[in-house]
Amino acid sequence: MNEAHTLSWTSRSTATSRIDEECQALLQRCLDGDEAAYVTLYDLHASMVYRLAYGLLQNKEDAEEVLQDSFEYAFRKLANFDPHKSAFTTWLYRITVSRCRNKRRRKWLPTFPLNLLGQQDVPDRHALIPDDLLELDDRQKAIWEALAELSPKLRETAILRYYHGLRYKEIGNILGIPPKTAESRVRLAHKSLREQLDDEILT
Repeated sequence: MNEAHTLSWTSRSTATSRIDEECQALLQRCLDGDEAAYVTLYDLHASMVYRLAYGLLQNKEDAEEVLQDSFEYAFRKLANFDPHKSAFTTWLYRITVSRCRNKRRRKWLPTFPLNLLGQQDVPDRHALIPDDLLELDDRQKAIWEALAELSPKLRETAILRYYHGLRYKEIGNILGIPPKTAESRVRLAHKSLREQLDDEILT
């Protein structure tokens, strides 16, 4: 599990393609009682779930707990997953977001790459991983503080959009909102950040 947590950010399209190819067979093996398949399924998705949980909660211990809780629930409810309604990754994202909402503390400071403030449609493939967050410059800290003022709904869409490279339709499926609403929330997040931060911080 620790190795999964230190993986670098990769191209989502490549990773998703590989996951989709292996996922259906793994799910069936799990349902057939193959314990090794559960381990493989976990290893395949653990990094994704942990990064999402950490981005939303900004706390390693909380993210670890959400990681375990999310998979415990997913494995327990695996028979209820309907591949005709959504991809397994979408279902797992939805579970993780729900667990993060339950776990979220009063102060929530997700990471956010500076360059995205002026490029709303370009996902950042090199976002910080948890261990990198120990050393932040003044500009990054200012953005953290500004993000703390955003509503949880705006933060969720920003994390899913920019740290996981999801399209608005996918974000909508995860959060249970229309794609246009997801897009609107991302734009509102940018607007709010620009209103809060000085021009010197954004340059």
